[in-house]
Amino acid sequence: MLDLIIDFAINDQSIRAVLMNGSRVNPNTPKDIFQDYDIINLVTDVEPFKNEKYVLSHFGETIKVQIPEDKIIPPAVGDGHYSYNIQLVDGNRIDLSFYHIDKIEMLLKDSLTEILLDKDTIIPDMPPSNEKSYFIIEPTEKLFIDTCDEFIFGIGSHIPKTIWREELPLLKVYSEVVLRIPLIRMFEWEIGLKTGFDKSTGKAGKYLQKYLEPAVWNDFEKTYSDFDFDNIWDSLFMLSGLFRKSAEYVAKNKTYQFPVVEFSGALKFLTHVKNLPKDAKSIY
Repeated sequence: MLDLIIDFAINDQSIRAVLMNGSRVNPNTPKDIFQDYDIINLVTDVEPFKNEKYVLSHFGETIKVQIPEDKIIPPAVGDGHYSYNIQLVDGNRIDLSFYHIDKIEMLLKDSLTEILLDKDTIIPDMPPSNEKSYFIIEPTEKLFIDTCDEFIFGIGSHIPKTIWREELPLLKVYSEVVLRIPLIRMFEWEIGLKTGFDKSTGKAGKYLQKYLEPAVWNDFEKTYSDFDFDNIWDSLFMLSGLFRKSAEYVAKNKTYQFPVVEFSGALKFLTHVKNLPKDAKSIY
């Protein structure tokens, strides 16, 4: 696959350099058969590479190709680059991007970058690829408070009415977006404080298990409930307990103030709604 990628670049005079980033150049990522090839071609003119037939003919039979810059959902970045997300029949996956050569300085800021080809010797010496660009970032007090606020409003407003109404699709979205994302963020800060802010938990916290205590990970696993509302209730209280414990640790070590009164009030309301009859005519 790398031979195909390099051969494509060598035989096109518009391509002056090729970079690879992502998991394949990350020394800390376990290697497996599903790793993508994240490829950046630096070109003198992006326009010719919008010819889908020309580009794709070099890489083999495809299952599906996405062209992000042609999409409205999600919206295109619109920064002048063009890319193809290619899933090949043989199982290989390539994210193939084309950037104008004048974007080179911006692209080299990603610490997970290796040079595959440099026709004009224009790329400066680079350190070995590493995760520095993706390390957990130490929280400011404002970011900590905003994260607590997001979680507390979730358990105190979004979640209670939605689960009482048994609006399962919306409830699942709220659980993942307004509860799980802040919890993972808080876990990352706790990990950073315990081990140094020189680690990465990966996209969406996919490597959290590596850093969390086994008992905490075991509880975190239980927060991924099914469609049964009794199980969802259990997961909500588990999420809340995990968040409070982690947030209190971060607050103590950063000398921030965890909003205990607000959190307790929200949890009390959630508990009240749990016991509210389905035919209730008023909340209280």
